[in-house]
This record gives sequence, structure tokens and C-alpha cells, in this order.
Amino acid sequence: MSKLTGKVLIAQGGGPTAVINQSLAGAVLEARKYAEVTKVYGALNGVRGIINEELVDLTQETSYNLQLVGKTPSSALLSTRDKPNADYCKEIFKVCQAHDVRYFFYVGGNDSSDTVHIVNEASKAAGYDMRCIHIPKTVDNDLVINDHTPGWPSAAKYVAQAFAGYNLDNRALPGVFIGIVMGRHAGFLTGAAALGRQFPDDGPHYVYMPESVFSEDQFLTDVKTAMDKYGRCIIAVSEGIHDSDGTPMMVKFSGRTEKDAHGNVQLSGSGALGDMLANVVTEKLKLKRVRADTLGYAQRSFLGCVSDVDQTEAWEVGEKAAQFAIGHDQTGSITINRVGDYAVDYRLVALKEIAAKTKVMPKEFIAPAGNDVTPAFVQYAKPLLGSGFPGMHRLRAPKVDKILKK
Repeated sequence: MSKLTGKVLIAQGGGPTAVINQSLAGAVLEARKYAEVTKVYGALNGVRGIINEELVDLTQETSYNLQLVGKTPSSALLSTRDKPNADYCKEIFKVCQAHDVRYFFYVGGNDSSDTVHIVNEASKAAGYDMRCIHIPKTVDNDLVINDHTPGWPSAAKYVAQAFAGYNLDNRALPGVFIGIVMGRHAGFLTGAAALGRQFPDDGPHYVYMPESVFSEDQFLTDVKTAMDKYGRCIIAVSEGIHDSDGTPMMVKFSGRTEKDAHGNVQLSGSGALGDMLANVVTEKLKLKRVRADTLGYAQRSFLGCVSDVDQTEAWEVGEKAAQFAIGHDQTGSITINRVGDYAVDYRLVALKEIAAKTKVMPKEFIAPAGNDVTPAFVQYAKPLLGSGFPGMHRLRAPKVDKILKK
């Protein structure tokens, strides 16, 4: 069976990450090695760029600059929040057909995997030979089958270091601090707030994730417990926390029901949830110095603390996309699988096994009370942060005996 000859088209979708360009560079440089590839195109603004034929010729980009772009956070090809339906994907397929695209690579999360699946089905229905590969990425770490997803380790490193910094600040000037972290359905990123703990009294003292039901009464009890024990309290909260009916606390507190392009209630974009939780603590517990912050976009593409493990794996899933599609004439989704402690291998699974599915934190990663992570989660996550995580130190000098204030 002769191999397909034609162009490669690659695009990036959804939220940017600190390492998504590593996947781009890895896929492009590997694809350019194959004689069957006539050109490598990139689509600007994701799938929207494909249907608008906003394409760039990456065959003419230098290898050196591609490597530099790979080390730069955010989406070099730009992105989109468009969620293609079947008709949209047929338009994608038409453009691919017109430009003799035989290999389609899409770097993205759950919705992107579904897009690749639909485009692949459209090409098969039309009898047009094309190999479609989904390259994984998401800071939510919620792609099924994957042990973890490129983008999450670097975002987790940022969240862990941010909360370590909050903890240092809060220890100097005690009070209640509430930090809101991205995560609608999965708590992996919020759980990462606990990875910077070093001393027994370090925060966050509680971590609330969307996998557990949020109780305002239990929340207030937890805050009081920490204040009584430590004289201060730091809390990490997922934006997706909800009550026993599944209603997001953001909606319950504010009544806001604005929806994004994917039909989801808008949970981010403001500091409202943190402010509302801070108000509850102030009003119900009568505490002073209660503050809240929302970590926001900085979680996704922060330049200063990228995981070297994440960079390597993101590059390699891009390479594997080209190898599976061009070298082995296959279609599917690249997955990362943990081997031993710690190594990974990469496998290709059917697109339908990944498409539009969501992974959540397993029970063994969540404390029974639902307000913290377990040592199993820490053991799972720590190797992914890579090298360069800063340590913290405290003064050990003994106190001087009082003379006047005995």
C-alpha cells in the first residue's frame, strides 16, 4: 500500500498553554522530514482560520525559529473558541480537499478531539484519503485515557508557586485568603495549589474541587478550624464548585447565567466568586482581613515557571503525531501513558475514545471530607512539575528572654 502524498495542515484550538508551541514545533519539524509531505501549512485562529483559508506556509519557516517559538508560551498560530458542528466540519474538510491536505493535526482539548473525529468521519464518507491526528493539550488535565495532558504540568507549577507565595505573605500578615483557580468540572489544577506545601502549617489549608459538593456551612467550619489552629487560613477554590443540586456556586451567589460559546455558564472573567466567598466569611464569622484573588489567565501561559518535563512531552506528542500519521499511515489521538516512576510512552487510540469526553479527579486523589487532596495526588503530580521548584526557609534563631514583659 503506497503512502499518501500531500500537504500537512496543523492548527491550535482552545485556551493557550505554556507549552502548546512545543507540540507545534515538534509536529512541523518531524513532518518536514518525510518525502510524502509536499508542504506543511498552519491555520491561523484554529478551525476558523481553516474555513477562512487563513493559512501560513510553515515549510518556509526556519528550524531554528521553530525551536524558539516552541519555547514561547501561548498559541503561535493563534486560537479560537469556535465549537464546530457537523456542517462546520464539512467546511473544514472542503478546504483540506481544495488544498490537497492529506494530514490534519489539531492541537487541543476535549472539543478539539471531537472536531478531529468529525472531520475524519467526513473525509471517510467522501472517500477522500486523509489522516487526522488529535494532539493533546489542556491546562484542565481532563482528557480521558491520558495519564496527564501537556499544558497542565506547567499551569500546575504556576498555581503551586502562586499559593506558596500567598502562604508566605499570609504568614507574615495573618488573615483569611481565598484563591480562585480555573477548573469547571475537573479539580486537577486547583489541587496543584497544595504542591507547594513544605512546613506543617503551610497553606492552602483547604482545597475545594468541583468533584465534591460544596457546602457553605462546612466551608465556614473549615475556615474557623484553621483560624483556631493556625491563626490564619488559606483556601484554594475551583471556579466550578457547586451545590448538591449541581448548581455552580457562582450562579447561586450571583444569579448570573451568561453562557460562553460552548453553552457553558460563564464562571471566569471576573473576581466575583472570590469576593462572594470572602463576604460570606466576613459576615458570618465576623473576621477581619479577609481577601480573595482570582488567578485568571496567568495560569495558562505564564512565562516564568514552565515545567521542563511538560516542554519535553509536549514536543514529543507533536513528533508522534507526524510519525503515526505519515510514517505509519494511522489516524487517532495521541495519549501519554505513565511507565514506572517516572517515565512515559505514547500510544495512539481511536478518536471516538477521546472525543468530547471529560476526565475528573479520581476518588483516591480527594480527601474523604472533600476539602483537600491526598498524598496520592501529590505523588502523582510532583514529578510533572520538573526541576527548578523553589524551596522555602524559615528563621531558626531562638527567642530572647523577656525582661520587661514577663
